[in-house]
Amino acid sequence: MNMITHIVFFKLKDAHNVKKASEVLLGLKGKIPQLRHLEVGIDILHSDRSYDIALVTKFDSLEGMKAYQIHPVHEEVSKYMASVRESSVTVDYESG
Repeated sequence: MNMITHIVFFKLKDAHNVKKASEVLLGLKGKIPQLRHLEVGIDILHSDRSYDIALVTKFDSLEGMKAYQIHPVHEEVSKYMASVRESSVTVDYESG
């Protein structure tokens, strides 16, 4: 069965917020039924190309990912991340 993998990279306005932001993202775990996998990584290289945080999530279907995106817990986390991020990029793909 193919799953949907949703990856978001965040570049923060202030690097001092990395630990707090990663904890907020980890707070999604176990709170949204459609969320099958959640991983948060903090960049260790700090190169010119680096983003600060990677969020990797997995869902059973595109519909599951869409339900996650409008879930109230996700919306609260999104509001927080919007307040601390400088930019973000995302990739969504089917994985086997």
